[in-house]
Amino acid sequence: MPGPDTRSAVHTADLDAPPENAYRLVADVLHWPLLFSPCIWSQVLDAAPAEAGPAAEPASPSGSGAEPSVETPPRPFAGLGATDERIRLWAVVGTGVRSWTSRRTLDPAALRVDFAQQEPAAPIVRMSGHWSFGTEPGTPATTHRLALHHAWATEGGQEVGDRIEAALDHNSKEEIAAVKAWAERPQAPEELIFSFSDELLVDGPVSEVYDFLYRADLWPARLPHVAALDVETAPESPAGTDVEVQTMDMKTKGADGSVHATQSVRLCFADRRIVYKQTTVPRGLLGHTGEWLFEETPAGTLVTARHQVALDPVALEGVFGPGTTLESARRLVRDALGGNSRRTLGEARRHVESLGKAVR
Repeated sequence: MPGPDTRSAVHTADLDAPPENAYRLVADVLHWPLLFSPCIWSQVLDAAPAEAGPAAEPASPSGSGAEPSVETPPRPFAGLGATDERIRLWAVVGTGVRSWTSRRTLDPAALRVDFAQQEPAAPIVRMSGHWSFGTEPGTPATTHRLALHHAWATEGGQEVGDRIEAALDHNSKEEIAAVKAWAERPQAPEELIFSFSDELLVDGPVSEVYDFLYRADLWPARLPHVAALDVETAPESPAGTDVEVQTMDMKTKGADGSVHATQSVRLCFADRRIVYKQTTVPRGLLGHTGEWLFEETPAGTLVTARHQVALDPVALEGVFGPGTTLESARRLVRDALGGNSRRTLGEARRHVESLGKAVR
């Protein structure tokens, strides 16, 4: 019987920016869903603090000055002080969503991040690699080399191995391109990324509040700002046994009467949370992710709607008008996205509390 199909690959790009900037983007896994198109959600499960050596500091782009966020200050890029951490990722791989846990070793002094999947899901039996950031011999001092190395093994024959290699090649090219683009921007990531949240207390059980937000197929009839919505739910997938994956095509009505089409992937953890990422975002944004959180309290269910957004600096004036600044764009985006969330929360409360009155 033949053994595992063992392969390796290296993806590279020239980097016209300080390598420390690129290292920070890779080191902070919590921002990956906004930076990397295949990544849906990321978690740091545990991390060991650095014992020696300072974390890489971002190089200041010339002529850029951070503007304060409308809501809260942008979260500092995390993970830079850790030397060892365990992370969990949910990402689009090929035509589906997969999840895995990896152990990472971060070396800010050497500008290197090593990773290895723990208990890979079939057909993968091994997956490891590393990111490196540095200067290539014989290239200008201002040009650096960004490299992503992979080594892996699969079972199931050459056709299976070819499919995994094609998916890895696609995702690696997307990630390399994203790191390069973000590292070379004149704005620091903290200037473009911001987050905010809204919450509402509902007099009803968690299960009924969760069901209202889970049943997105009913939103066109329940939510005035939803013009149309198609949703597909995969109750079983390689993303995990405790999660359902939904793909959504939604048309949303704007305050001015315009209709915006978006596509999203949602991870639904029953009665706990619904995580989503817009895979097709409105003009003016580079990324938008969020989650609905459900907490049982003595007074009812506390529902929190969280958003994390990355602004597209080159599209702001075309979308919001001449003279639009990052600060004013944050306010406008927060009002639009937060307004939709608050309306959804309000309709959820009315629906759930009306059910409670009907059985009293």
